[in-house]
Amino acid sequence: MSDLGITVKKSEDLSEWYTQVILKSGLADYAQVKGCMVFRELSYAIWEKIQEIFNEKIKRTGHRNVYFPLFIPESFLKKEAEHFAGFVPEVAWVTIGGDTPLEERLAIRPTSETIIYATYAKWIRSWRDLPIKLNQWCSVVRWETKATKLFLRTREFLWQEGHTAHATKEEADKEVMEILNEYRDIMENYLAIPVLVGRKSESEKFAGALYTTTLEAIMPDGKALQMGTSHNLGQNFSKVFDIKFIGEDEKEHYVWQTSWGISTRVIGAMVMVHGDDKGLVIPPKVAPIQAVIVPIPYKKAETSAILAKAKEIHEKLQKAGIPTVLDDRREYTPGWKFNDWELKGVPIRIEIGPKDVEHGQITIARRDTYEKMAVKDEEALDAVKRLLDDIQRNLFNRAKKFLEEHITTVKSYEEFKRVLQTKGGFIKASWCGSQECERKIKEETGATIRLIPFEREEPVSNCIYCGGEAKELVYFAKSY
Repeated sequence: MSDLGITVKKSEDLSEWYTQVILKSGLADYAQVKGCMVFRELSYAIWEKIQEIFNEKIKRTGHRNVYFPLFIPESFLKKEAEHFAGFVPEVAWVTIGGDTPLEERLAIRPTSETIIYATYAKWIRSWRDLPIKLNQWCSVVRWETKATKLFLRTREFLWQEGHTAHATKEEADKEVMEILNEYRDIMENYLAIPVLVGRKSESEKFAGALYTTTLEAIMPDGKALQMGTSHNLGQNFSKVFDIKFIGEDEKEHYVWQTSWGISTRVIGAMVMVHGDDKGLVIPPKVAPIQAVIVPIPYKKAETSAILAKAKEIHEKLQKAGIPTVLDDRREYTPGWKFNDWELKGVPIRIEIGPKDVEHGQITIARRDTYEKMAVKDEEALDAVKRLLDDIQRNLFNRAKKFLEEHITTVKSYEEFKRVLQTKGGFIKASWCGSQECERKIKEETGATIRLIPFEREEPVSNCIYCGGEAKELVYFAKSY
């Protein structure tokens, strides 16, 4: 990793390209603990942007942030059998504190349903206590045994997890969809990543949920990436944790619950979807730095005038709320700085040289298309604002075109396997609804049902695997 720039092409070796971009741009680094990572300043600033966006959304709808313990008693995890079976293979356990063996093993939080719901049972007594709509930002630990892939597959990662309790199923259903739509807005309008939405099959739903809804994106190698999920937990957890309330009818009822979450894997998706052979490309709306100003003095005599103008433009953009850096480091050449800021994915670069000073203009370079343009000083602010919007829109449209080109409808298992092998992407195929067919397809091809559309689509053939009558048209893909 000694080379400053990216040494492989994205189209030739996506995995190596991805790792180089993350390490060399300063997004993240490998930790000394196997399977873990360090979120460096740039990636954490992006995560803070996402936090800011989502916090504003959920606080507007009455949700509040809290924090529950990192340690979860084993007896809590075991209360919901399906949930326990789904998570136990990935749980890290604490068995000793100091020199004292623990009476009961403590799980290091793989997810917080159980410890939160044991508390809800204490807090909820009447219909007046509902709904409870809480969220926490935290880290979770899942003892992945597969190879570490920064942001996408690590033993510890950051996320938010929302947990709500409602009086009726209808309220819980509404909550699930409202959060799913807020997630979609973040993915598409901020991260500029188009997604497909739908529900998971019974085999792929969250352990212990009544049903799971999902957002799925496509990566450059044709694999799907789950960008977030929103679950209706039904009354499965409320019954085992005894979360009951006296309704307005003066009768006792179990609450209906939801949980939902997105994680730092969305940053990995952003890297893969938008990055290019020069490094990161960060969508303006989540970019910690939206513009960088690089002065280009050719002679000593010109330096003061160029720097004075650079400072003036810098102050103007900062006052307008556009996070901007003035890179006046003297130890680096302008060309080196160009490459460095391109590697870091800053959306706009502003160059100011002698001719710019002479002509009362600045030169603006776009990170997404490399296009350069000269803009008069008095038009600089409006031009930068307009370009940021245009870059955001262009990144989304480019990614949407790729997604649309990687959705293929097939009518036979042979065609399914051929498309999966040669093109990848989402494959729309007819399915009979049998978990056995779903399992066999996964075993034989590695593809899973990524989602079932909310609005039923008519099957285009019999079930591609067994040939029986198809019930639904579903989206398959290999995934991360």
